[in-house]
Parts: sequence; C-alpha cells; structure tokens
Amino acid sequence: MQFGLGMRLSFDHGTLVITEPPDLDLGFAPGLMWDARVALWRAPARYHAELTRTLRAKKLPLDDRVRPAPSALSPAWTEPSLRPYQKGALFAWTLADRRGLVVLPTGAGKTRVAVAALAELRLPALIVVPTRALLAQWHAELSRVCPEPVGIWGDGERVNGTVTVATFESAYRLMPEHGARFDVLIVDEVHHFGLGLRDELLEMCVAKYRLGLTATPPDPAALARLEALVGPVVYELGVADLRGTYLADFDLVELRLPLDADERRRYQEDQARFAAVFRPFARQNPGSSWQDFTGVAMASAEGRAALAAWRRSRRLLSLTRKKAAAVHEILERHRSSKLLVFTADNDAAYAIARRELIMPITCEIRRKERARVLAAFRDGSLRALVSSRVLNEGIDVPDADVAVIVGGTRGEREHVQRIGRLLRPGPGKRATVYELVSAGTREVAQSRERRRGLAAASAALV
Repeated sequence: MQFGLGMRLSFDHGTLVITEPPDLDLGFAPGLMWDARVALWRAPARYHAELTRTLRAKKLPLDDRVRPAPSALSPAWTEPSLRPYQKGALFAWTLADRRGLVVLPTGAGKTRVAVAALAELRLPALIVVPTRALLAQWHAELSRVCPEPVGIWGDGERVNGTVTVATFESAYRLMPEHGARFDVLIVDEVHHFGLGLRDELLEMCVAKYRLGLTATPPDPAALARLEALVGPVVYELGVADLRGTYLADFDLVELRLPLDADERRRYQEDQARFAAVFRPFARQNPGSSWQDFTGVAMASAEGRAALAAWRRSRRLLSLTRKKAAAVHEILERHRSSKLLVFTADNDAAYAIARRELIMPITCEIRRKERARVLAAFRDGSLRALVSSRVLNEGIDVPDADVAVIVGGTRGEREHVQRIGRLLRPGPGKRATVYELVSAGTREVAQSRERRRGLAAASAALV
C-alpha cells in the first residue's frame, strides 16, 4: 500500500478530519470513515489519541493541528486528602490508563477522587454535571483547590478556564466549538450516558483521559457503550462495604399506608383503563419497552386515554391523604433532626412545603436561592427541605439524618441516591429513612424492587 505525505489532522465541529491528500486509504484506522459529502476522512473527536497513535505506528507523517504539542502543566494544586478506598479508586483508574468508571455509594466522596486526579495531572480539564445545583457545587469545590480561575458553562454563564465545569446541556451546545481544548474529561453521574440520548457530547471531545463517576452503574447494554466512551468499571464499592466506617449506619422503615375510599375508587378506575390497553400490547410484544408502548398508544384515542389514566394514577399516589398526614407526623416526631423530604414531582413538593411551612428545592429555584437555602440548612436556620429531584444527585447535605421518601422514585438507582443523601459520616451518626408506600398499589412491588439495591440495609416494616 502506498501512502502520501503531509497528512493534516484537524478538529471540525466535534469531529476529526484528515486532509492532504484526501485520497489516502485509511480504512484501517480506528473511527475513520469516508465522508463523501466533502471527500474527507472523518472520525468522532474521541478517537484522537487512538487515531494519532495508530497513524504514527504506521510511520505516516502527520501534522496534528488538534493537539500540536503537549499541554503545559498548571501550577501545583492543593491536593485533597484521601481515605484508603479513595486512594484505591485513583490507583485503579491510573492503572487503567486513566480511562474508566469509579462506582462508589452516594456520600462516599466520588468528587474528591476526581479532584485528586485533576490535581495529579494538572492538565486542561472539563467536568460535566447533570444539574445547575451540581454545577455550583463543583465550581466551588474546584475553586478551593485549583490555582487558576475555574471556568463555568451553564446557569446563564459562559466563562472559559483551563479547568471548566459545565452542565450536560451547555457542554453539548459548546462542544463543537471547544471539544479540542481538553486533555481530561470528568463525567459526574455518568449513568445518564450510554443510552444514546447525550452520548454525542462525549463523542465530540478529544480528551484522552476520562473518568466517570456514579453510585449506580447502568444496565449491561449501556455499560458496554460507556466502556467505549469513557472506559470500563475500574473500581467499585457498595454501601455494605463502607457502611458504619465511612458511611453512616441507617435504618430503613417502610410505612404501608392505605388509600381512603375515594382515592381507592379513582386509582382502580384509572388502573383498569390503563391495563385494558397495556396488557394486550405486552402479550403481543414481549420484550418491548415503555417507549415502544407509548409510541403505539399515542397513535389512537384509546391509547392516549390509557396514558392519561396512568398519569392520573401516578399523580394520585405521589401524595395521598395518608402520606400527607404521615409526613406531618414524622416532622413532629423528629423535631430535633435535620430532615429531607423527597417527592415524585414538583406539585407534591410544593403542596408539602405549603402545608408544613418548609422550604422547597426544585428545578425552578435559581442557583443563588438554592445556595442560600442549602447554607441555611447546614447552619441550622432551616431544619427541613422538600425536593422532587434536585437533591437526588450529588448535592452535599452532610448534616441530614432523617429522610422521608414520599413516593415516585423511578427505580433502584434513584432510591440509592436519595438514601445516600443521609449517609455522609458524622460522629455517632445513625440515619433513619422512611419510605411511604400506598398499600394495595403498584408501589408495593416497586418498593420491593428498589430494596435489591439496599441489601445491606436493616429494614423494619411497621
């Protein structure tokens, strides 16, 4: 095979292109495909390190315009102290060529592992997070240890830095322009990826070193996709491994609460209307997904009515009369404790906030207000918060010791995250988690399924 000289590798809107000459046969190189629209070889930007290594191994002259020279090291960081298992996680990631996923329970200090990795490398880095609340938390944490100003993309700000933290959505929008700037990519709550919805964000970045953080890894199919985008699971510990030493002990108390007569009637009517459409579909389409069903259901009036009935039943279970009364009793019983109340949706959160005069934290609350509220909770000015989903992932609420899960967690992962809000250690700390379950409804089976992720927990049924 004859190869030409003077190939040029460039970054182009989240991809890599090779020019000069364009007719070189490069089908052997990882990620490269012929783009007939512009008569160029093109690959996703994530292949940069692998692609340059392969071409140079073939002794092909390559003018790399993407990363023409090694990045200059930043000044020394303030390195965080690490617990033994955090050192183990960092060591495992280093041995895996600094590509992979670290799986640690919520409250076990995944952020600290990532900060230690950044302090060790001192290279341009992008940290991507799912929410504005996490954006503020990461920015504050990095600003304490990074010797240079930390950039921020999201929540109305766009400030570039050698180290930059961004929301998923902002990073996705800006990656076609800035995807060649970073050597390190940190993905917080990495389980959001691997399903195809946001994966292009990770494809458009050239970063060679990649670290994904999660408390709950995704299913095998998504995990296989993440292995290509970020790396394999390189270190994993569960609640049982750390409970009592590095995480607070906790008691899980399930309260099964009956629906009243009117709620029972409405629930059964809506469930019957939904089942009349869903069950025939499930029998005829084994192995189909919820998305498959909703796509079919939306095509008919009967299907749309079934989906509306399902949504009504879900709203009803999110805050029944007995659940509202139980929340009040728990708040009274634990007047000297710091409490977090989790709901299925914003409507339920606001209803509890109005009834109990406690502060809601939802996606509609702006960043400065969230920061003020969380600070007041930490210093004791507020003793309880109610949230639909904002507090699920990563927000540091170290003083909480009682949680009330009113309903609506979508699965085992979210359940683990919510309980993890209480598991940050404290002297003599023992947390209590109340899960409110409507008896005789689908919540009973869902609760059993979620507990599989908490096999180490001591559960009491009252």
